[in-house]
Amino acid sequence: MSEEDKDLETLKQKRLAEMQKNISYKKKQEDLKSQLEEKKKNKLSARDIVVKQLGYRGLEVLEQAEIQFPSETKFVIEKLAELVSSGEVNETIDGGKLLALFRSIGVNVRLETKINIEQDGKFISLSDKLSKSTQPSNDTSES
Repeated sequence: MSEEDKDLETLKQKRLAEMQKNISYKKKQEDLKSQLEEKKKNKLSARDIVVKQLGYRGLEVLEQAEIQFPSETKFVIEKLAELVSSGEVNETIDGGKLLALFRSIGVNVRLETKINIEQDGKFISLSDKLSKSTQPSNDTSES
């Protein structure tokens, strides 16, 4: 009997060791899964990476491109984010450079253009200036 008890005890020990090994394996898997989820949460989106790199009027050009050409702009953003992340592009991208990039690949982003001129210390739009100068004046006297 005592030999059977010893065998039974060794089987119990083996089973207990297996169970502890399985528990530690599951815990490691859960830890890895939670770490991956944290990385995904902390990882910036491609658009965020590009926006951080934009300079003067760059965001304005990007937003107009997203409105006018959403699928093409998404592709450009992904590629730009890859270049910025890899370190190949480390300079600030202003609106002119971004617009030139879009136009070089055949995406003709249209922007609202205004020309302002200074008159009497104030800036007024050229269209307002021209419309005021072409209006007939009511200074003619009727007799």
